[in-house]
Amino acid sequence: MDALELVKVGQLEIAVRIWHPEATRTVVAWHGLARHGGDFEDFARTLGPGWRVLAPDTPGRGLSGWPLFPAKDYLYSRYTTLAVALLDHFGLDSVPWVGTSMGGLIGMLIAADPETTSRIERLVLNDVGPELDPQGLAELGRYFAAPHRFTRFGDLEAELRRHYVGFGIDSDEAWRRLALGSARRLPDGSWTYHYDPRIGEQFIHDTPRDTWADWRALRCPLMVVRGADSPLLRRDSVEKMTRAQTGLVTLEVPGCGHAPMLDRAAQVHPIADFLERPRETLMPATPDASANGWWKRLLARLKG
Repeated sequence: MDALELVKVGQLEIAVRIWHPEATRTVVAWHGLARHGGDFEDFARTLGPGWRVLAPDTPGRGLSGWPLFPAKDYLYSRYTTLAVALLDHFGLDSVPWVGTSMGGLIGMLIAADPETTSRIERLVLNDVGPELDPQGLAELGRYFAAPHRFTRFGDLEAELRRHYVGFGIDSDEAWRRLALGSARRLPDGSWTYHYDPRIGEQFIHDTPRDTWADWRALRCPLMVVRGADSPLLRRDSVEKMTRAQTGLVTLEVPGCGHAPMLDRAAQVHPIADFLERPRETLMPATPDASANGWWKRLLARLKG
C-alpha cells in the first residue's frame, strides 16, 4: 500500500489501506469474511495510478480494532453503518464499490437502502450475490467457527494454500505474501490467522433478510464476477440475477472457486472497463424505450 489511514468510528479504530492517494478518482474495495484490505494490492496496481483505491480492514481483521461486543459488532447492519461513516470521513458522496464475498454484500445492502442508495455509484460483486449455495455457506461457517493454531509458520502457509485454493493464486511468491499478511503470532510462539476468532459468530447472530428484495431494489450499474468453480455462487444463480437486473455485466473466471483474487489483468481489466464506462451505457433501457412503450411511439406517429 502507499498510505494507511486510521479512522476512529465510535470506539473502534478502522485501518484503511490506500493506493495512489493522489489520484482524482476513487473506488472502495472491501474484502471477504476472514480477509483484509491488503488483498487488493495487485488489484490496485493493475487498475493503475488513475484510481485511488481505499481498502478498509473490517473490525476484527487485519490492522483494525477488535470490538468488545462481537455479538453486536459482527453484523451486516454494523458493517454498513461503519462503511457509510468511512465514506463520510473521506468526503465521498457517491463512489464505485468493488466487494469480495462479504464486502460485496455490504455494498449491496448500502445500495439497496433508500437512505444510502446514492452512496454507491456502481457496484461490483466478486463471487457473491443474493442467493448463495447453502452447503457452501455452511462449510464456510464451520471453518471460521473453529480455532486455528499452527506450530510452525510453514504449517499456516500450507493450510492457506489448501483452504484458499479457490483464489486461483498461481505462484509461490504470491502464496508467501498471502501468508505473511495472514499470520499472527500467539504468546506461546505458535501461529494463527490475523483475525478475531469470534468473527464466525456473525453466522449465529445476524438477522436473516430477503436479499432478493435487496437485489431487485438496486438502481446503480451492476457487475458480478464469478469463479467458474465457485462452491458458493452457482451459475444458475447468476442467471437469475440477470433476469432480475437486466443490465447486469457478468464475468466468469476460469480456474477459480471462491473467490477470484482480482490479482491479474484478465480479471481487473474488465472491472476497469466497467468502472470507466459512462453510467448511461450500463443502465438497462427505461420502460419508455422498451417494448412497454410501443403504444406511445404509435400514438406519436399517428399524430404526425
